[in-house]
Amino acid sequence: MLGLEPVPLDEHLRATLHENLQCHTRLEQPLEGRRHAAVAVVVIDSDSVLHGDDPLPATEAELSAIPGTEGLVLDGSVAGTAGGASVILTRRATAMRAHAGQWALPGGRVEPGESPLDAALRELHEELRLELGPQALIGTLDDYPTRSGYVITPVVLWAGGQPEIHPDPLEVRSVHRVAFTELCRPDSPRFVSIPESDRPVVQIPIGGDLIHAPTGAVLLQFRRVAIEGTSERVHHYEQPVFAWR
Repeated sequence: MLGLEPVPLDEHLRATLHENLQCHTRLEQPLEGRRHAAVAVVVIDSDSVLHGDDPLPATEAELSAIPGTEGLVLDGSVAGTAGGASVILTRRATAMRAHAGQWALPGGRVEPGESPLDAALRELHEELRLELGPQALIGTLDDYPTRSGYVITPVVLWAGGQPEIHPDPLEVRSVHRVAFTELCRPDSPRFVSIPESDRPVVQIPIGGDLIHAPTGAVLLQFRRVAIEGTSERVHHYEQPVFAWR
């Protein structure tokens, strides 16, 4: 478990993440009629002041759709979660046809002839104008099959210090840097049940909000495998009903 101090983004960290990911035996999922997609888990530096704001927190209507929140105090904001080594987390634009306004990692469909790495790098450029090359790859996590008909391959990338990020407003409502220390909170993960499924719904507390699968499942495995050097399969963790479509 990490302490409260920010984790330095340095070559030692990169080597540790790479070694932990290389020791992980990746679980692949067959497409079986589903479409292949890739997401980017981007490791990047952050400053608690420069990157700590959240000008567009979740609405009361969005928070009311979250299952299992009895006794929790949520404000829908991830303000104050930056500082030191972090990963990029985005909110999807409200005009998107699918999963509008939901938390996401940069990514999208793997096009014919592309590898998951190709797709993740392309989507990073399209969504955030973030230019990374194949040399940024430090590992790959397990596939996650979604309720909406995709098999997602998470690709872990090293962005370094302060690369230029310019989110496309047609795709991204807001972009955030969530510190490793926030990913490793002692109250994370949470698991709740829903009547629509016998599988546990995974929730990752970030600031005053909860991140659900598929994004939450990927972040949990990144924590377990890359940061902590242990192992946890996440493909069986459920999504909330609002993410099924």
